[in-house]
Amino acid sequence: MDRMKASDFPKELLDEFHQYVHGDLDRRSFIERCGKYVVGGMTAMAIFEALKPNYAFAQQVSKDDKRIVTEYQTLQFIQGNGKIKGYLVRPAAASATAKVPAVLVVHENRGLNPYIEDVARRLGTENFMAFAPDGLTTVGGYPGNDEQGGALFAKVDRAKMTDDFGAAANWLRARPESTGRLGAIGFCFGGGVVNTLAVRMGSNLAAAVPFYGSAPKAEDVATIKAAVLVHHGELDAALAAGWPAYNDALTAAGVPHEGYIYPGANHGFFNDTTPRYDAEASKLAWTRTLAWFNKYLRNG
Repeated sequence: MDRMKASDFPKELLDEFHQYVHGDLDRRSFIERCGKYVVGGMTAMAIFEALKPNYAFAQQVSKDDKRIVTEYQTLQFIQGNGKIKGYLVRPAAASATAKVPAVLVVHENRGLNPYIEDVARRLGTENFMAFAPDGLTTVGGYPGNDEQGGALFAKVDRAKMTDDFGAAANWLRARPESTGRLGAIGFCFGGGVVNTLAVRMGSNLAAAVPFYGSAPKAEDVATIKAAVLVHHGELDAALAAGWPAYNDALTAAGVPHEGYIYPGANHGFFNDTTPRYDAEASKLAWTRTLAWFNKYLRNG
């Protein structure tokens, strides 16, 4: 099937898909609802399949790209769940000598899928060291598809999982290849984690880039020392509506920050594996993200 766009689907269906992705609708209920939107010979199941991630679209940087060195690492620590596996990407040219800034990459509520690994590789080609942990490590890791990943995600203690990401961030920042300047980027659930890490880590986190993530409590913003860059889609109304208050709190706390709401973009607009992907908004958000990391991790 050819790649479809968000505009090929009614907004109401995309809203219901959002509920399914976040566990508010089970698979059967969502497919039944797809039946209301059957058009052009597509069945409800065909609509469901069209909305699911297609990871062939996500590989912008191949796994054997000569500009990077990649490996899987399993970390052991005391806090959280005790261990976490992740995908480490280093620039090949700098891997043996020069130190580089580091960026933690935090996945959505499905685990360390191929799209998130590709985001880490993209950062590697930009001369950052990136580590993408798998929050599903203690339940077997990302299982190979997002539907099963979502089911496993629900079984992991959320607070301990957040501790795992914090432990991974501290490990990454302290690696010998790191300059000690750490950034974090995350998407959806991961965007919320990035905001939480900004609150918790203080000056140990230099830059935070949450994509459509839930904002921290206003009273916690004063502890943030990282420069914060926020991305939201205009059609992701509930999360976008939270930006003005977060903006005000960051301003009051004297935190360097910028925030953007992308016109006509949906929740998940940066994820290039689903029809919600918005190429124009994604490209602009990525350009802004790289500029932000370069400013605050290299020159900050």
